[in-house]
Amino acid sequence: MTKLSVNINKIATLRNARGGDNPDVQKVAVDCEAFGAEGITVHPRPDERHIRYSDVYQLKPLITTEFNIEGYPSRNFMDLVLKVKPHQVTLVPDAHDAITSNAGWDTTIHFSRLSEIVEEFCSKGIRTSIFIGTNFKDIENAAKLGADRVELYTEPYASMYSDNPAAAVQPFLESAIIARKNGLGVNAGHDLNLENLEYIHTAIPWLEEVSIGHALISDALYLGLKKAIQSYKNCLK
Repeated sequence: MTKLSVNINKIATLRNARGGDNPDVQKVAVDCEAFGAEGITVHPRPDERHIRYSDVYQLKPLITTEFNIEGYPSRNFMDLVLKVKPHQVTLVPDAHDAITSNAGWDTTIHFSRLSEIVEEFCSKGIRTSIFIGTNFKDIENAAKLGADRVELYTEPYASMYSDNPAAAVQPFLESAIIARKNGLGVNAGHDLNLENLEYIHTAIPWLEEVSIGHALISDALYLGLKKAIQSYKNCLK
């Protein structure tokens, strides 16, 4: 079964717009689990413009499913993850001022550094995932790095989906096959929504997890959070 991990960054963005604790990030995380989410994802950035480091510490004891912390592996980020010890860390090559993730790792160029980072996390029992595109070499390198999983960066799939779903999903299917042959679990995320999620899940039924935030929270404005989560889960049956 493919797990749905809800990224709650946008809840923190809304809270931060006015200050205070409304909406309450911790309550939303607990409610997401109660409504059927199998995981909670956060992506703290250096400027803390949405999820704050303090949020991460406060969320850890509350989460009863899986906690996934994603982000660029600066020393501050790594220290946070090592202290919190989530179920999974997802390494993302974001620039410090990126609005959102917009590329996967080049694991050839960054092989040496990523190898050290992956070893540090894995030695502490933290499942490590590499955010990655569909280049086969990058995926094969992720396995050599000692990563447990890759998370496929699915924005190109989402952009092409409405014009040609079969062509859009093909490179991701091929990449997922390569990942599985190399012993890697496969996650997916970025711009997945109620229109395109079921199709990619049908094509790659062995996806371990999808991480979805912006689209799901946007849908929740109309559907309500509980129904939005249930609708996304229905796409993963």
